[in-house]
Amino acid sequence: MSFKTKFFKISNPITKNFSFGRFSNLLPFGNQILVYHLVSDADLKHAKHLFPYRSVKQFERDLGFLSMHFDFISWDTFVKNKTEKLTTKKPTILLTFDDGYSEFYDIIYPILKRKGIYAINFINPKFIDNKELMWRNKASLIISKILENKELQSKVSQFPNFGNDLKINLDSILKINYKNRDRLNIIADHLEIEFDIYLKNKPVYLTTEQLLKLKNDGFGISSHGWDHPLYNQLSVENQLANTQQSLDYMTENHFLNDSFAFPFTDHLVENQFFDSIFRQNTDLKFTFGAAGLKLDSNPKNLQRIPVEIGNYSAEEILKNEILYYQFLKKFNKNRIIRS
Repeated sequence: MSFKTKFFKISNPITKNFSFGRFSNLLPFGNQILVYHLVSDADLKHAKHLFPYRSVKQFERDLGFLSMHFDFISWDTFVKNKTEKLTTKKPTILLTFDDGYSEFYDIIYPILKRKGIYAINFINPKFIDNKELMWRNKASLIISKILENKELQSKVSQFPNFGNDLKINLDSILKINYKNRDRLNIIADHLEIEFDIYLKNKPVYLTTEQLLKLKNDGFGISSHGWDHPLYNQLSVENQLANTQQSLDYMTENHFLNDSFAFPFTDHLVENQFFDSIFRQNTDLKFTFGAAGLKLDSNPKNLQRIPVEIGNYSAEEILKNEILYYQFLKKFNKNRIIRS
């Protein structure tokens, strides 16, 4: 459990007793950036072991709270506010979604359109049109299948380097990283789990047709890396290549090529990457991490606030983020310093 998680666990019983108005004056930035992945009432086997996604009711409740205290803004307005250092009467929110899940089109898009709220979807082009299941989604699907089938529980224990402890085996599957992602295909073959059939029966990602519809309706489509790697496990050269491939896709398809959101996290990404990627892409305005309310030593790299944490509501997340930022500030730890 991270220090931040422990902090939230301690602070939340306290902060929930106070109205958000008691905290809003402590917001360090006028522009907030929130990040979700998906919204669904369904049991999504490919995502349920990765993050606690919102139900429709929870998401609607989040939007209701946010609308009371913030103005939702578009990407163009966000860029204008940041580059011209404009102040607004009411704090603003740029709403973002990661990974290009199909639920954005089927569930989220109708809700946002009805409410007149703009959002950007940061996608991985390799998986668009359901050409392949992303490696992390493979891990979640494998775990779901094992938990549902006692025969598979016995079969997985026979896999090389696995034992009889089911929990340890499942943890091992979930810990498989980007570099070793082919191991997930080997495990799936051993268990006779067919990713292609799952994708055919349950499209996981957005299609090109849906992306164009979203774009024509004013929603943003932008880069989240080519195939969702963890950047601190790549060399700088591979970081740049993966990013550039995704940015080229955005340019070729007339989507947004002036923004990029790191998959997972920007933790340990060095200045050499930022210097190179901004030099190679003169249209690129900002990149985004997901460390919550934090400053960054690179002024063009901005941190987003992850909302899918435990069972916390958006209101609870923001209260605790504000309190955590003010706590870090006392110790000069509220800024990410890059080498």
